[in-house]
Formats: sequence, C-alpha cells, structure tokens
Amino acid sequence: MIPSVLPTYNRAPLEFVKGEGAWLTTADGRRFLDLGSGIAVNALGHAHPALVEALTSQAQNLWHVSNLYQIPQQQALADKLVEHTFADTVFFTNSGTEACELAVKMARKYFYDKGQPEKVEIITFDGSFHGRSSAGIAAAGSEKMVKGFGPLLPGFVHLTFGDLDGVTNAISEKTAAILIEPVQGEGGIRPVPDAELKALRSICDEHGLLLILDEVQCGVGRTGKLFAHEWAGITPDIMMVAKGIGGGFPLGAVLATENAASGMTAGTHGSTYGGNPLGCAVGCAVMDHIADEAFLAEVNRKAGLLRQKLEGLVADHPEVFEEVRGAGLMLGLKCAAANADVVKAGYDNELITVPAADNVIRLLPPLTLTDEDIAEAASRLEKTAAQVAAA
Repeated sequence: MIPSVLPTYNRAPLEFVKGEGAWLTTADGRRFLDLGSGIAVNALGHAHPALVEALTSQAQNLWHVSNLYQIPQQQALADKLVEHTFADTVFFTNSGTEACELAVKMARKYFYDKGQPEKVEIITFDGSFHGRSSAGIAAAGSEKMVKGFGPLLPGFVHLTFGDLDGVTNAISEKTAAILIEPVQGEGGIRPVPDAELKALRSICDEHGLLLILDEVQCGVGRTGKLFAHEWAGITPDIMMVAKGIGGGFPLGAVLATENAASGMTAGTHGSTYGGNPLGCAVGCAVMDHIADEAFLAEVNRKAGLLRQKLEGLVADHPEVFEEVRGAGLMLGLKCAAANADVVKAGYDNELITVPAADNVIRLLPPLTLTDEDIAEAASRLEKTAAQVAAA
C-alpha cells in the first residue's frame, strides 16, 4: 500500500522539531549539528532572529495579492539584487527549478525576437543538476533523472565537464546559450576553475551567445562572495538563484541584464506565488546580512578554518576520505569508503551531512556557524570516520 506521502525519497529515520543556529533538535531531545542547512538553504541558520522578525511582521499585515498588483516587498528585494549584482532586472519564483524554466525560456525568446528563431540549443555539462522539471532533467541529461519520463524536451547539447575544446566544437547555428554551475553541487562539489569561467564568457562573447549561470546552490554567500562567479571576475547574462536567498522560505529568482531579458514582455511569463510579500520580506532580510562585506569576510575566515580541519581529517583517515573539494562553505569530502555509510555514521554521531555524486559527502553549514561549531564538527567527523573505518 502506497504511503500518504509519495515515496520518492529514501528518508532518514529522523524527525526534527526545533532548530537554532547550526543545531537541530529531535522530539526526544537529541541535538544534531547541521552541516547540510537543508541542502544549502538555511544560509543564516535555523530561526535567525532577523528572519523570524521579517516573516512574522509581514505575516501580520499581508500574505498574498498576486502579481496583478504592485508588491512593495518584491520591489525592495529586486532593487537590492540589482544594486549588488550584474543584473538590471529580476523575476521572482518559488524555487530553483522554476528559475531554470524561465532561464531557458528567456534565452530562447531573446533570439526569437532578434530574428534568429533557429537558435534554441543550450550547451550543458555532465554532472550538472538544474532541477526536476522537464527542462531541468533534459538540461542535465543523466540517466538517473530522465529514465522513464518519455520524450525529453529537445534543445540541449551535453558535454563533458571541463572540456573547453568540446564547447567550441559544439557551437552551431542553433546554439543560443551555455548553462553551467560555477560549482556543481549534486555533481559532487566540483568547482569550475576561474580560467574556465573566463574562457566560457569569452566564447559566448565571441559567438554571440548568452551565458547562463546556475547559482541556486553555490550563490548567496556560499563561496565567500555574494555569488560564486565573482571570484572569476566575470558576469553572466542570466543567472538562476534560489535556496539561500530565502533563508528557509521558498524563494527563487532569475537575474538578467536588460539585453538578455529584452524578449520577456508582458504576458510571456508569470507566477502565482513568485515574489509574494512573505518570501520577499524574508529575502530582504537575508540580503541585508549576506551582502555585507564584513559578513562575507567572516564566511571566508570560517571556511579557511573548517577546510584546515577537514584536510587534517583526510590525512588521518585515508581509508575513509580521499580529498577535500569546494569553495567557501560549500565543501565536499571525496570518500574512499561508501559515502552513504559515512552519512549514516554521521547520524549515529548526531551530525548531518548530505550525499552527492562521485562518492562525495557535502558540507553546507549555515554561513553563521561559530568557531565552536567548527571545532564540534571536526570532533564529530573524527568519530564518524573512526566508526566507518572500524566497520
């Protein structure tokens, strides 16, 4: 008999009833150190006072009106994002998946309006993850995501991650854009080197293509810059954002230049809930904290401290861990043991990590975690590694 909740997840036998900072508490009182942040969502930790205040204050006034009317909170958040990024305009969604759908539509509509309707193909890379919608799974193309779901949305060209020569060779009269995550998350915490991001920007400029960046997981302070592409000193034409931007409230966005968004006129896209007052009030509070240079400097300092601990862990337990990957507080431990065993042993030690492809466990802690939290994380990871090694 099928359960009332559709069984598309293999859920861990854990139920949390309260969160505070980097910690989650179960109904029976166990305290777990959360190095997953709801998969890079709770960027400011659990129950951050500023987010609680923003949400409850807005909830007492207005929840929803629809995008048929002006929404002051939406305008305020759009203004903040435009101020702090490359973008000239923003469309709000509820998730990264919806952001992917719009990014694809925006790129294709751009060329259609330029009199080049044949330009519909988007170059993507193996190991990528762009959500579970029809466009998202077609963009990633992995068998795990597409098998059994019938005809795929056409117009995606899949290349090997890191193959710059392949990019140039794949460009045709049908090519509209290149879509890439500056740091692959689900793919195993694989950063794109700065030189490669620069090269992709140059290739797009040379061939008149749009560069679409998926910063759903690696954006909003996660790598120590507001957005990960800033490390390479480049800007995209279109960028997908979600997860951390809402700090735990469902919120996503597509950011774009005026040129890239020029085809998206009245009636070409919409969302019932996207940009609602509740989500945007929280998003404004998130931006007020994370866009601050002093906050980002602390992220980098703490990232260095955590990475140092992880490098020591790898050195001490080569039978369990092979290497540390990633940037900022988006880190991965490539495992020598099965990553599922490491995640499960972490639960035994009241520690939350997140599995990824390539036998990696992800460490995506709140950007607000303390030095004491980092020391405790190292201790619990040490216990976890010893447990796995002894099994």
